Amino acid sequence: MKEKESQTVEFKPSWRDEYLKWICAFANTDGGKLVVGLDDNGNPVGIKDSKKLLEDLPNKFRDILGIIPDIKLEKKKGKDIIVIEVKHSYAPISYHGRFYVRSGSTIQELKGKDLTRFLISKSGRDWDEYVEDRATIADIDAETIEKFKQIAEKRIPFVKDENEPVKILEKLNLMENGKLTRAGILLFGKNPKKFLTSAYIKVGKFLTDTDIISSDDIEGNFFEQVEKTMELLRTKYLISEIRFEGIYRKEELEYPEEALREAIINAVIHRDYIGPHTQLKIYPDKIILWNVGTLPKEIKIEELKKNHSSYPRNELLADVFFKAGLIEAWGRGTIKIADECKKAGLPEPEFKEEFGGFAVYFYKDIYTEENLRKMGLNERQIKAVMYVKEKGKITNREYREISALSDEGARLDLRELVNKQIFKVEGKGRNSRYVIR
Repeated sequence: MKEKESQTVEFKPSWRDEYLKWICAFANTDGGKLVVGLDDNGNPVGIKDSKKLLEDLPNKFRDILGIIPDIKLEKKKGKDIIVIEVKHSYAPISYHGRFYVRSGSTIQELKGKDLTRFLISKSGRDWDEYVEDRATIADIDAETIEKFKQIAEKRIPFVKDENEPVKILEKLNLMENGKLTRAGILLFGKNPKKFLTSAYIKVGKFLTDTDIISSDDIEGNFFEQVEKTMELLRTKYLISEIRFEGIYRKEELEYPEEALREAIINAVIHRDYIGPHTQLKIYPDKIILWNVGTLPKEIKIEELKKNHSSYPRNELLADVFFKAGLIEAWGRGTIKIADECKKAGLPEPEFKEEFGGFAVYFYKDIYTEENLRKMGLNERQIKAVMYVKEKGKITNREYREISALSDEGARLDLRELVNKQIFKVEGKGRNSRYVIR
């Protein structure tokens, strides 16, 4: 089978020194192969100066890029081609002071925040490990330290008798050479936004995507942000159902508190702080919690509702929240969010990568007309779901009546709704009916 150009393969009919950018991009991404002597379709056109090129290229790669890829001469249909194989580099590689990466079958120059993220990723350190030079111990909130001591005592007993905040911060690896790290400021600072301007949560209530009713900015350190956000949801943004168990009065939010808390904690500890603030949008039928930063490439969206490994973007933040007993260490946060929603009788939440970040969608009712269209349902099937939501069930005969389909057409439509796990069948034969799963 003829090889094609891809993320890791590039063809060039002849060598030009500007192609050093392609070598740089391969090294900075996943490695790859540049083949000289092939046209864009992979047909051999050959190179006349192959011997000289074999002598010159290693020196160019070493002197300009600082790497030595594998270079070999091959023949294809009797014509000389040169294959340059580039390995992924764990150090950042630049070409004349500029950094390039591979994206699909193109190369892109990294600039601004993208370049900052790239250089940090290549440094062997997480963003939150770096020192915040402008901060001093006077910027630490003593009250938050005391609260942390109380909730962390079970997992790290040493904090109980430690009265010096500096000692606690040092043992939590939140100080380096007497200076606070970014994680230290975010977790225990009086005003982290003073140093890291996007370190806050914006909460808004919307009727539609463009019609906003109210909004609030939640600031403070991360322990405060989580508690303030939960309190604001309880008192301002969400409805609480009041019920009694015997003589005891209980209030339950319309969405499960444990699921919301877990999602908010995940958002603040896993987000990319080079990007914008965390955003929590409350709609009449759903909540969307979004933070910048996509999933690590080792994890796929569909794996989040089953056991998966943990790859925290900010290791220190995650570690301190774990020591405080507020998260589990083994990637069970998203499973807990889904389980709590199911226990509350709500649809499972959706996890999405969108707009350069990660979002959790909480639904009161996932089977809205808008969502059903996104699932690929036709208008007849949407009408059937709406019918079942109102009536509780639908039979083949009832579906034929509301859709004007033949018996076979109705059977095919309904079978698809079962296959999409929207409907399930109850009963058999003529007594069978379709209900929402």
